[in-house]
Amino acid sequence: MYVRALSVTDFRSWEQAELTFAPGVSVLVGANGQGKTNLVEAIGYLASLSSHRVAGDAPLIRRGASSATVRAVAVNEGRELTVQVEIASGRANRARVNRSPVRSPREILGIVRTVVFAPEDLALVRGDPSERRGLLDDLLVARAPRWAGARADYDKVLRQRSALLKTARNARGDTSTLDVWDAHLARAGAVLVAGRLELTAALAPHVTAAYAEVAPESEPVAARYRSKVGDIDALGAPDVATPDAAAVEEMLLEEMRRRRHQEIERGVCLVGPHRDDLELTLGEGPAKGYASHGESWSLALALRLGGFELLRGEGSEPVLVLDDVFAELDVRRRRALARTAARAEQVLVTAAVDDDVPDDLQGARYVVESGTVREMAPALRTTGGGSGEPDA
Repeated sequence: MYVRALSVTDFRSWEQAELTFAPGVSVLVGANGQGKTNLVEAIGYLASLSSHRVAGDAPLIRRGASSATVRAVAVNEGRELTVQVEIASGRANRARVNRSPVRSPREILGIVRTVVFAPEDLALVRGDPSERRGLLDDLLVARAPRWAGARADYDKVLRQRSALLKTARNARGDTSTLDVWDAHLARAGAVLVAGRLELTAALAPHVTAAYAEVAPESEPVAARYRSKVGDIDALGAPDVATPDAAAVEEMLLEEMRRRRHQEIERGVCLVGPHRDDLELTLGEGPAKGYASHGESWSLALALRLGGFELLRGEGSEPVLVLDDVFAELDVRRRRALARTAARAEQVLVTAAVDDDVPDDLQGARYVVESGTVREMAPALRTTGGGSGEPDA
């Protein structure tokens, strides 16, 4: 698939911008603070209903505006769909497909697919487990949008059970309904864990192969799902065709029973997929804390390229977004990334200077400067006007 057109209104620094793309490579060049990342961020938002830069929606609305609108035309095997999201302040977001309202913004998921590699991705290796859990959950949704509902269901139950545990810290707190919420959490959590286990088994070989291409002189890497409930890990072994959600559910329930006193004492949920991790190893040891800066960058890149190859191999080719990353990579890693990018149907690149982009990535070029986009190649036609505010 590819994005043929993008329009934003009051999104980040842009009061208004409209761009028309073609398949292949498009490079947005501009100094820091000119708004180039905001444009590719808008495309990524349509793919995941979240930003790769901030946790909430509020920073996405231009200062002084009450809402922001992002609209794109996506082309998949010759079929065009127009998808639009209005990001609102103080009320629920709204979405449209081909100008018709949909009941929930989640219904647009899958129309636009992206894999975004950005400087923030170093946290996938060096950051907290939540970063790696987010990577897995975003890939689940990219593979099949129904996983957005499964993740939302688990988050809702987790919030409700957590509130009950906080109340139960008081000796007079009522815990009579805790068994019911244990069952709800185990059921919703088992669905999510089983999905992550299956995904990790499919993703791991792609990550290992991508890392070997990016850093051929380095030790090999591996990725494995790691649960706080030890027996669950075995269900994700390569020789297990389909993880058994019912078995996961029973394991989670048993662990919650065993740790109930601790949970009540601390007032938090200590069992469930919100405590799990994607374990990354370099050679015989953990990558986190031991990988060098260059190895960490290579592994972060391998995680994104692995996800890209997985989606591509399953027939859901995503747009590859490379957001200001070439300046962070040495010549060898730039070339490796460019080789993978050349296989994508559409690649969107942002860079502070044109020289940062490898010569292998030839395509449309345009300059983002002072709230405008100036065409540099016939394949790209743009009009735009921004507020002049810097990137968030």
